[in-house]
Amino acid sequence: MSAGTLLARHALLPAGWAGDVLIGWDDGGVITTVEVGHSGAAMSTAQWVIPGMINLHSHAFQRAMAGLTETAATTGDDNFWSWRALMYRFAGRITADQLQAVAAQLFIDCLRHGFTAVCEFHYLHGSVVGSAAARPAEMAERVALAARECGIGLTMLPVLYACSGFGGQALGPHQQRFRSDVDSVLAMVDGLSSLRDGQFEVGAAPHSLRAASLDQMAALATALPAGRPLHIHIAEQQAEVDACLAYSGRRPLSALFDAIAIDERWCLVHATHLDTAECAALAASGAVAGLCPSTEANLGDGLFALAPFIGAGGRFGIGSDSHAGHSPVEELRWLEYGQRLQRQRRAIAVDGRERRVGDYLWQAALRGGAQASGRPLGALAPGRRADLLVLDASHPHLADAAASEVMGLFLFAGNDNLVRDVLVGGRWVIEGGRHAAQDQVASRYRAALAQLREDL
Repeated sequence: MSAGTLLARHALLPAGWAGDVLIGWDDGGVITTVEVGHSGAAMSTAQWVIPGMINLHSHAFQRAMAGLTETAATTGDDNFWSWRALMYRFAGRITADQLQAVAAQLFIDCLRHGFTAVCEFHYLHGSVVGSAAARPAEMAERVALAARECGIGLTMLPVLYACSGFGGQALGPHQQRFRSDVDSVLAMVDGLSSLRDGQFEVGAAPHSLRAASLDQMAALATALPAGRPLHIHIAEQQAEVDACLAYSGRRPLSALFDAIAIDERWCLVHATHLDTAECAALAASGAVAGLCPSTEANLGDGLFALAPFIGAGGRFGIGSDSHAGHSPVEELRWLEYGQRLQRQRRAIAVDGRERRVGDYLWQAALRGGAQASGRPLGALAPGRRADLLVLDASHPHLADAAASEVMGLFLFAGNDNLVRDVLVGGRWVIEGGRHAAQDQVASRYRAALAQLREDL
């Protein structure tokens, strides 16, 4: 990385669009200058510049199985639980080399479409099931190496996964690779912390109320260094809500809030099935709702209560989760369109200050994603990481566009990728729509995929 400047004829700043904006960054990849109305020179110039998006929920290895579960079962009873069978087979056999290859492909996919940072919800600990033991953190380190190679920012979240169901049910044979406890997760956090820098952070993630006890979650939250992010799956499936009610008499989010002081450190992923009181409690807590619309649609999870959550001042961000998609445009479009279909009206994601849906969605997801990542991201502002996207001003979708129209066109006009160039931490990683290592990474990915599919 090296210091640099970019003159944006139009830049999306926290307060909205501004003209002739000089953006400067230092050799550590941190923005030092944002000067509106600049009339001088810069190292480069672009027409439309927006902050890079944060992908707040990822299981990188699942990139390799995207699209492979789209055949109906003979019973016709296809849901999250039937999808999970193939996921277990991939999880049990993927090697460290294969994971690194798959993660690198995913990260280039994400960068090309406008994600400049990822939060990796990582539960592939140790070795392939049935083989010799490996260091628990080796797989996480390989994901970190893939992120370094591709130039994407990363928040690694080693997962606490101690049981298979409510009440401490024993892990099944396909879940042995996920096995961890509070001490082993903290050991992984400690080991990975030597890698922390401007591009890499380490938090932790109790998997869910199904996979860890509330006492274990509380112990992990207390022991994790201050300020580090905590993520958890919550209320993704109605079956999970029903099981939690049967076990404890409480719904998952209510049970979590009753036991632990949930605050801004937390990201509650999915939160699909909340009642009215839970929705208000989540908004009031300051925690982020981690929404993954393409995966939630792919798995038939359901729809988040977005309008009341926004009305209550709730914070949200987006993730691509199982990587049925890897574009922030797709996630935000699914998020808005799902709400429109459910409510049978248009323009759902707005508030009293911002009535343009595209601008509201992008800015809100930036704020929530930055908070969930535990990194200084999400805005073209001094002190934040120099992560930005240059949109393709020559594309017909943006022809003769006014600034007030650009985000609507970007998110809701057609399926062409309008991201031309991507800067991450002060380094240009995508230029003209391509990554310098794109062909080599794709070759390694194809080889890894061929190996993984041999015995499926």
